[in-house]
Amino acid sequence: MAAHDHASGGHAHDHTKTANVKMLGWALGLTSTYLVAEVIGGFVFNSLALLSDAAHMMTDVAALIIALMAINLGRRAADDRRTFGYRRFEILAAAFNAILLFAIAIYVFVEAIKRFNNPEPVQSWGMLIVAAIGLVVNLISMRLLSAGKDASFNVKGAYLEVWADMIGSIGVIAGALVIKFTGWSWIDPIVAVAIGLWVLPRTWILLRDTTNVLLEGVPGGLSLGDVRSAIAGIAGVAGVHDLHVWSMSNDDTSCTVHVSLTSDANSDRVRRAVTTMIEERFDISHTTVQTEALGEDCGAAHGHA
Repeated sequence: MAAHDHASGGHAHDHTKTANVKMLGWALGLTSTYLVAEVIGGFVFNSLALLSDAAHMMTDVAALIIALMAINLGRRAADDRRTFGYRRFEILAAAFNAILLFAIAIYVFVEAIKRFNNPEPVQSWGMLIVAAIGLVVNLISMRLLSAGKDASFNVKGAYLEVWADMIGSIGVIAGALVIKFTGWSWIDPIVAVAIGLWVLPRTWILLRDTTNVLLEGVPGGLSLGDVRSAIAGIAGVAGVHDLHVWSMSNDDTSCTVHVSLTSDANSDRVRRAVTTMIEERFDISHTTVQTEALGEDCGAAHGHA
């Protein structure tokens, strides 16, 4: 006795559909333009702090691109070649972003050590102007993204990235003012390192989470033991095995499980009970449940309900 039951709510439970693509596009255009300006300003005004902040600004650009990618690719239906669709592109882009940020952070730290040993003059006014423009760009981008951040996990992530970069811009402005009025050029590498230390823990979390998704690990916040115990507690369930919980992206969790039934259990009723419980208790709306008689070889049959 083998059967599968699928909850169809996962297709309707798409958080990206209501995201404002136009506002994301405007925010991406502003942020990308400023990113180029900040990199140029960092070299022209010899400011390592600006270059470090530019690295963080790059995470904003990547987050906005990922959000747009998730919306556009998420609309593409699965096909015979890619049966899970195209949402995994979002995770691949985020992982690449994290690796690139680590490389940039290493460069910034190495340059900071050199400047501690051999301080270089910094054009504080240019540094201040570029950072102030960056602060304005961050505030505008936050305003553009605020309307869609509660409707889309991806837009919310981009919003938080821009918010965090606003803190970096404030740090660069403060450093430029200190250098201007004190002449302490060693403040510049200190600010650069501080921004790097601010970014790296979040970059590590991003890399850790994307790696977990690519390895089809259990999503953060979920315990496989809790899911197993909850299924085992349903009337008619005699055993639980081959339980898998994974996600295709940051907000798309799936579950498959084989359930052994007691002798008096109704397979359809148990299947519906398991599916409903998993959706309501663990917020997993795409579930596949295979039921079988106690002691039955689960590989012997794979019929579909």
